[in-house]
Amino acid sequence: MTDRSEDAKNNFLAGMNCAQAVLCAFHDLCGLDRDTALKLASGFGAGIARQREVCGAVSGMCMVADLIRGPGEGTDKTAKDEHYAFIRGLCDAFREETGSIICRDLLGLAPKQSDPPVSEARTETYYKKRPCAELVAIAARILSERLPD
Repeated sequence: MTDRSEDAKNNFLAGMNCAQAVLCAFHDLCGLDRDTALKLASGFGAGIARQREVCGAVSGMCMVADLIRGPGEGTDKTAKDEHYAFIRGLCDAFREETGSIICRDLLGLAPKQSDPPVSEARTETYYKKRPCAELVAIAARILSERLPD
């Protein structure tokens, strides 16, 4: 596991949501201080505010890629298309390794399940039933392998 992958995992185990865990593992490369990174990713946990949609680890992974290599100018179609292809490649790699990029699928929840927007207490039982620590590590590893040095 890369250092950033381990950092992402430790961030999650320390109480961050999945998106925060990944983004904060790379905040120095993104030009963000830790507090700004935490705020930016705060609503993306549990598939965006516990809606169980796109996995927070994937959202965090995309935020990092956007901040490091995303085109700033929205009218540059070539740059936009190249970046979309890069992001799609990240998502494809995550999906290939985990089976999905959808939070509810990764957690084995019911189709279209959405939960109340109230975070769960981080207990020993919570960590035992959730694969999220490993998922954020996977997202960070994929990023580390694909971002320029």
